[in-house]
Amino acid sequence: MTEKVNISPVEDFDWDAYEKGDTKRDKSREELTKTYDESLNTVKDKEVIEGTIIALNKREAVVNIGYKSDGIIPMNEFRYNPDLKVGDTVEVFIENQEDKKGQLILSHRKARAARSWERINEALENDEIIKGYIKCRTKGGMIVDVFGIEAFLPGSQIDVRPIRDYDIFVGKTMEFKVVKINQEFKNVVVSHKALIEAELEQQKRDIIAKLEKGQVLEGTVKNITSYGVFIDLGGVDGLIHITDLSWGRVNHPEEVVQLDQKLNVVILDFDDEKKRIALGLKQLLPHPWDALDSELKVGDKVKGKVVVMTDYGAFVEIAPGVEGLIHVSEMSWSQHLRSAQDFMKVGDEVEAVVLNLDRDDRKMSLGIKQLKNDPWENIETKYPLGSKHTAKVRNFTNFGVFVEIEEGVDGLIHISDLSWTKKVKHPSEFTQIGSEIDVQVLEIDKEQRRLSLGHKQLEENPWDVFETVFTVGSVHEGTITEMVEKGAVIALPYGVEGFATPKHLVKEDGTQAQVDEKLNFKVIEFNKDSKRIIVSHSRIFEDEAKAEQKETRKAKRATKRAEETPALTTPLEKTTLGDLDALAQLKEKLSGE
Repeated sequence: MTEKVNISPVEDFDWDAYEKGDTKRDKSREELTKTYDESLNTVKDKEVIEGTIIALNKREAVVNIGYKSDGIIPMNEFRYNPDLKVGDTVEVFIENQEDKKGQLILSHRKARAARSWERINEALENDEIIKGYIKCRTKGGMIVDVFGIEAFLPGSQIDVRPIRDYDIFVGKTMEFKVVKINQEFKNVVVSHKALIEAELEQQKRDIIAKLEKGQVLEGTVKNITSYGVFIDLGGVDGLIHITDLSWGRVNHPEEVVQLDQKLNVVILDFDDEKKRIALGLKQLLPHPWDALDSELKVGDKVKGKVVVMTDYGAFVEIAPGVEGLIHVSEMSWSQHLRSAQDFMKVGDEVEAVVLNLDRDDRKMSLGIKQLKNDPWENIETKYPLGSKHTAKVRNFTNFGVFVEIEEGVDGLIHISDLSWTKKVKHPSEFTQIGSEIDVQVLEIDKEQRRLSLGHKQLEENPWDVFETVFTVGSVHEGTITEMVEKGAVIALPYGVEGFATPKHLVKEDGTQAQVDEKLNFKVIEFNKDSKRIIVSHSRIFEDEAKAEQKETRKAKRATKRAEETPALTTPLEKTTLGDLDALAQLKEKLSGE
């Protein structure tokens, strides 16, 4: 049943005028329209005013600005404010009062931008907390939309704790404080950490006031560095240095702790203002030296792992936190100066002998050469005088070659004992480091642990033969191999070298002999002991000239005697014949008397 509604007619309605189409009615309509328009807000294009959200959905927001139609704004312009709701007042920019479809065109983004710089500066001056939308990551931090301006949020200003994953903040709306504005370049820097620090400041004061040395607290691993671990004690940070993490060797703190791990620590020290807090972890555990076997003594053998290498030795961990040093001098019986890296490396498992043990100072000295017999104990038996061996060249000096016959048994070959014939200026001309060389034991110095060795003694002395070949006055063909300050070196037969002074290098034509020139040389001096042969080229033709001169003088003397002999013979013959009778008479007279 339909409810009846009583409708009463308008008493003063002019039906006649209505039927006649009287224009007074139209004038009344215009008046009504004018009155309606006057009741609405008067707006202008490109103006910023406030409006009210009257409807929301996922894509857009409907805003009433008191105009004859409502405006629609895309929701992505409000993404910085996820708490937007119906009834909120927002700023809008009137782009167009009426488009082709009669729609009011509004923009919230442009409205924010119109006043953004002014509001940013107000927020800095008033230390105001503002909201911003984190748009994306960038180098060193994040880009934040604040009032429509892109501000920079440094990574260090996101939180009081180090951030390991920046991506989790992208798309979030957070509260910030403006910390810096560059008016010239329109750059803005914001911080979220500043808000947190203010809240934590009171917590820090409460915690720091209660700190005492030796106090044990629970903390959380906040950050791990190569030198230590930062622990969050509930608003206050402390540092466990790498040396206070464990009684044993720690190469990197990550071997002991992990990020976000909760653990108990002890307060070791802090400064007067209690801003730097030194923490310890190993101090909560008993020292491993206290648990070391009480029966361990000098001379015992131990096994361990090399944990640290230096040039002077190796540190070996025989138990967690218990280390001993093997000095390089205790690694080999050899007297050679060598690096510890020549014998072992980090990670090697080694056996050693305890040489020194100081439980009070927690120090231990170890040795590995003691595991082998000292080769010098029976050196005379193993390497007697005159015995021949093969050695390895270890080092050179200007006066000889250091060699090693076996590990720990070293010897020296003097440069004069390398070759019978070749004059060696430096051992590197004769051999090289690492090479093997045959030697003969010449002398044993057990006290100094040195052997005098020779190489040339393995062969017969060729100078015994050379003495019969290169006799003084003999002539041999030779080649000038080298010019030196005082003369020249001459290569003679059988690999022998001779020496000639400059005056003995003058040729018959008066010129000087040169390197690589092949000439005849006469031996003018032979010294077997010093292995020296002095030769001369000029002496050859000089001696020939002297011989010729001698022969010439001899011939002249013979000619002269031949010429003088007839003159003396003639008068003698005359005298003899003339006095024969007188002589006979004198003889008879004498006989008679």
